[in-house]
Amino acid sequence: MMDRNNKMNTEEIVAQIARIRESSNALIETELRKRSIKGIVPAHGAALVFLFQQKKPVPIKAVVESTRRVKSTVTVMINTLEKYGYVQKTPCEADSRVTYVELTEKGRKLKKDFYEISTILRKKIYGNMAKGDREVLIELLTEIEQNIRA
Repeated sequence: MMDRNNKMNTEEIVAQIARIRESSNALIETELRKRSIKGIVPAHGAALVFLFQQKKPVPIKAVVESTRRVKSTVTVMINTLEKYGYVQKTPCEADSRVTYVELTEKGRKLKKDFYEISTILRKKIYGNMAKGDREVLIELLTEIEQNIRA
């Protein structure tokens, strides 16, 4: 964002990231509505990507680790996905502390729409940005994420 003196304002990075996230989420929500997909919100994306890649049930802990979200957040997410029929949970017979989760047929059917929406979002985000600039952007965002987590 440019300030009055036509200089890049580096002080508002968090606000800018928040605006980008808000606009991205709005685009995703619009696409989900167009496709009449109910019960899915943008925050479910990372968990769904992970579950799309699995061939068998996985412990909820694996979803927590993959998404880098806290367990309580992932548990609520999984419960919502289960409520809408996208996943099913199964308790571990050997260890009552462990619960497995897997996509249902309805959940697996989301994959095509999910990747189509992701493509639309990426095209919108990058626009005509050069490939090299995209790579630099990802490197810088990764550095920011590592800094904030340290």
